[in-house]
Amino acid sequence: QVQLVESGGGLVQAGGSLRLSCAASRSLFSIYAMGWYRQVPGKQRELVAAFTSSSITRYTDSVRGRFTISRDNAKNTVYLQMNSLKPDDTAVYYCNAQLVVAAGVQNYWGQGTQVTVSS
Repeated sequence: QVQLVESGGGLVQAGGSLRLSCAASRSLFSIYAMGWYRQVPGKQRELVAAFTSSSITRYTDSVRGRFTISRDNAKNTVYLQMNSLKPDDTAVYYCNAQLVVAAGVQNYWGQGTQVTVSS
């Protein structure tokens, strides 16, 4: 199992920046994949950015060039630097970790942090 604790959300004006943090309860090297998702009411949760099992970074098209995912292995923490924020980025952001289990891959989620971008 892994526990994920997110921080860093808040209210920001369009064009501003925020950095989200996700602290994991175990070494990042023991986690198969890790990333950030977001969700707005009435819509499905969507991938924002992630490290794949090969440590390759992935971004959804709408944030590429504005958001950067990074990791600090010593702190067991993954970050999401969000620049040039737009009102469409408003959502609850969730940290996700995937662990390999006998049946395949198990997903774990943080509690979510609200990001609100005002126009």
